[in-house]
Amino acid sequence: MLPGSIQITGEALSGAEIKDICDSLKENSVRLLSVRGCQLSDRDFGRVCRGVAECHALAQLNLNLGVVSNISRVKQLAEALNTNRSVHTLFLHGSPLTDTGLACLNPALSTHPSLVSLDLGDCMLGDEGLQLICGMLPPDGAKSGLKELTLSANPAVTSKGWARLAIAVAHSSQLRVLNLDYNPLGDQIAGMLAVAVASSRTLEVLDLEGTGLTNQSAQIFLDMVENYPTCLRVLILAENNISTELQQQISDLLSEGEEEEDKEGEARGSAGGREREKTTWVSQSNLSSHMVLVTSGLGDSLLAETEM
Repeated sequence: MLPGSIQITGEALSGAEIKDICDSLKENSVRLLSVRGCQLSDRDFGRVCRGVAECHALAQLNLNLGVVSNISRVKQLAEALNTNRSVHTLFLHGSPLTDTGLACLNPALSTHPSLVSLDLGDCMLGDEGLQLICGMLPPDGAKSGLKELTLSANPAVTSKGWARLAIAVAHSSQLRVLNLDYNPLGDQIAGMLAVAVASSRTLEVLDLEGTGLTNQSAQIFLDMVENYPTCLRVLILAENNISTELQQQISDLLSEGEEEEDKEGEARGSAGGREREKTTWVSQSNLSSHMVLVTSGLGDSLLAETEM
């Protein structure tokens, strides 16, 4: 039987329902488990965590909206992730982790062999938490790191924390999607991020919606995409004090860059002999990253449900 999904939102889970979830996890029949916003006892949360630890099929785990509500649950989740080897995507959006909770989770997160997408939006993080997250963005391919990171709505982070993140993003060898929406960043921090984007060899999507930016930031991003080659394909600037004209100019330039890449890819594909062999070899070497993108796409659909 192919692994399926369990998705429950905002319900008080009974002991019988918890048993069904745990049995499915032990049978490796669950690929996606979402209990976002659900109420369950500490004992039942521990049972679910033990099921997560034993499950080899689970790829996505959604514990958004306060399910991980205290340090005891954080420790139980950390123990589960220390044993689990299959989870690709973890959603903890809206959990009162704080830097203390993230410090408890960090060893399990940073050494997990499969984790590529992490949502820590609205988790009450500060500068110490950001420093830990930077360790999950390795500067080379020597170890696995995050490809998608969400840090929305963590207003306690200061310019020092964001500067550290910008440096890590600039040198990360794997990060493709970064969501920083609804943080009070302002133009100065946006300028740091623009430098990071210009330096990054992998970042394709940057979400800066509702981050207190003005035309000053937009002009910097416009100059960047107009004059320097980047991997960036999507830049979200909605809900800022930025003119529609500037936003459209940036969007148009990013679209042009993507069209040019598509044409170059087609030209390479139509080349003869050895060039075709070379292209095929490159595609095979990147097979795992394509698989990750498929998984991440599913994560995005889940994330869309969780936005408040």
